[in-house]
Amino acid sequence: MSDLHELTALETAEAIRRGDVRVLDVVDHALARAETLGTRLGAFAVVTPELARDAARALDETRGDVAGPLVGVPTAIKDLTATAGVPTGRGSVVTRGRVPDHDDDLVGLLRAAGTVSIGKSAVPEFGLPCYTEPDGAPPAVTPWDPSRSAGGSSGGAAAAVAAGVVPVAQGSDGGGSIRIPASVCGLVGIKTTRGRIPAGPTGGDPAGLSVPGPLARTVADAAALLDALCGGRSWPGEPFVPAAPPAGGYLGVARGARGGSGPRRRIGLTATPPYGDLSALLGPEAAPAVVDPVCVAAAEDTAAVLASLGHAVEPVEVRLSDEAIAAFVTLWAVLALADPVDPDDEERLQPLTRLLRARGREVAPMAALGALHTVQVETRRIVAARADLDAVLTPSVAMPPRPVGWFSADGPETDFARQVAFTPWTAIANMTGEPAIGLPLGWPEVEGTTLPVGVTLRGRRGEEDLLVALGAELEAARPWARRRPPVW
Repeated sequence: MSDLHELTALETAEAIRRGDVRVLDVVDHALARAETLGTRLGAFAVVTPELARDAARALDETRGDVAGPLVGVPTAIKDLTATAGVPTGRGSVVTRGRVPDHDDDLVGLLRAAGTVSIGKSAVPEFGLPCYTEPDGAPPAVTPWDPSRSAGGSSGGAAAAVAAGVVPVAQGSDGGGSIRIPASVCGLVGIKTTRGRIPAGPTGGDPAGLSVPGPLARTVADAAALLDALCGGRSWPGEPFVPAAPPAGGYLGVARGARGGSGPRRRIGLTATPPYGDLSALLGPEAAPAVVDPVCVAAAEDTAAVLASLGHAVEPVEVRLSDEAIAAFVTLWAVLALADPVDPDDEERLQPLTRLLRARGREVAPMAALGALHTVQVETRRIVAARADLDAVLTPSVAMPPRPVGWFSADGPETDFARQVAFTPWTAIANMTGEPAIGLPLGWPEVEGTTLPVGVTLRGRRGEEDLLVALGAELEAARPWARRRPPVW
């Protein structure tokens, strides 16, 4: 049983179905790795061994009563996701230890799919930064170089999957929080269409920026987890309702696309940041819009692979207006106030959180409404400009994985400016509500170490199936699943 972590999620479930291994054996193996690697990598906020083993035993006893491709697969729930009876601290010392009395809808969906959560994956404070370094807890680091950040806000989930603690995990993405960790940890990550996965019963942000989605080591595993997260249907009670998922599920799409027999697509390519000088908005701390050559090379190499597969790839200009960037920054500051904090506890928050919340308090109600309107206007322009393209290809981030402490070393204003410089393209899909898939297709040597550098394909709303198909084709052409980080 010492090599169970070598299996993909789908292979794990198949081994359980064949009777080669019990669910309890698989869960025990994951818990053992969580105790060692999870701790070393800062992957978990909370580990729940008793709950996980109870769920595993129940599945072993009634395995025939639960159907689906992920039955018995260990996973983790992001610590921003309400989980009844389990501490959900949201990455902050002021909320650490709080225990919700209800599950978010997606927790029930994952349970219904037969997955077994072994704990809550680590997040930054309130999920606000693109790195995961909460106070009073170890930073989440990439297994490829533990001196470097695992990204955020789904950094703990990505570290756990990339290190083989669990084969798949749920993340969420409000400005790149799935695609960023996927890039720096060498994973597949899917930012879903707004409304694809239910945010109930109480979750969701009024702007619709943040959505749940899967992190996995393979496209097929990510597709299977996406099927579980959306329950195979659309959710009419949600304020944003995309088209229904494909009849055969996203896993069916991934399996069918590996042969490359599907439609050939038209794809735009850009590795140029979608903005210029941001000093007027962010102040003198604003970093220049520069993309590391290894990130450019990853996108250009992916474009060449797509062209070799018969897809039409052409250069495209993607540009955000200054007004749209200002509107997104305004909304991010306002949403930083979504977590209620006792006034006496404000000073216990991390400097970046305090900065964003202070900025949020300065936004007048009409200015907040104006920012929402600006984002809607910009969305119409962006979507119309790429209407004849099936997807837009960019680097996922502008730099290789950053050293721990790099973002926050010089104060919160510089911290925020560095995050913007690190993630020039990610917020576009959050503004537009479009889906995007991050793929680990760059593996450069950086300072003597091989590090993952991801690329992202952004698609049309409701067309996760197209992105899954493209991802499966690329994975077949340039396999990455058997790459192993040094900590493996």
